[in-house]
Amino acid sequence: MFLCPATLPVFAADEVVPAEGEEEVVVEKRGFFSRKKPASALDGKGYVGKLPEVSKPLPPTETGVAKPFYESTEDFHSANQVKPAPRDNPAFVNIILKSDRNSPYLNDINNLLPIIDKVYDCIENNATVQQFNSAVYFYNKNADYLRDKYDKKPESYYISFRKILQLSLQAQTIALLRSEALKYNPYLAYGGAGAVYDTSNITKQLEYLKIEIEQTVIAIKEAE
Repeated sequence: MFLCPATLPVFAADEVVPAEGEEEVVVEKRGFFSRKKPASALDGKGYVGKLPEVSKPLPPTETGVAKPFYESTEDFHSANQVKPAPRDNPAFVNIILKSDRNSPYLNDINNLLPIIDKVYDCIENNATVQQFNSAVYFYNKNADYLRDKYDKKPESYYISFRKILQLSLQAQTIALLRSEALKYNPYLAYGGAGAVYDTSNITKQLEYLKIEIEQTVIAIKEAE
């Protein structure tokens, strides 16, 4: 049977006791073959170096101090060292400052709510014609600004936008009616054309305006 050399001992050495006066001989075997070598021929082979002294105690560990890789700056907080915030950068404004995420249109129509409430309060509190007309005038100026800003834009088709302009027209009509009634009522009869300036008719028109105001406020608050 043939044996693979990998299964055989690669190296084996047997010491041969020399005769008196002869050099010590070692028999080196490789597989089925062997040869004699003087023991001096094996000197220096194997591990080369000094073995560690395992019995000697290890030196104590010294605690070191880590040093930074950067240089400290004493005047870091001075105006020359700190750069101003990049407020012109949209990324800084939108992310760092957390700017309002509502659209400009929503911000504009929400700003109208306290102005509309002022007109409504004038009707509820039976304010004078001058006070009512002043509140209506202020509302109309803001509605005109909104109309010019969003004319022919997608926002102009919103229900809230149309209700705001419709309220502006109706409030302006009633404000003009009350001004003319205050001016011409003493000279006009209550019948015929004079009936338009009658107190009962103006009161009815104001009630209609209150309903229009309430519907406009609902449309503004429901806008997205």
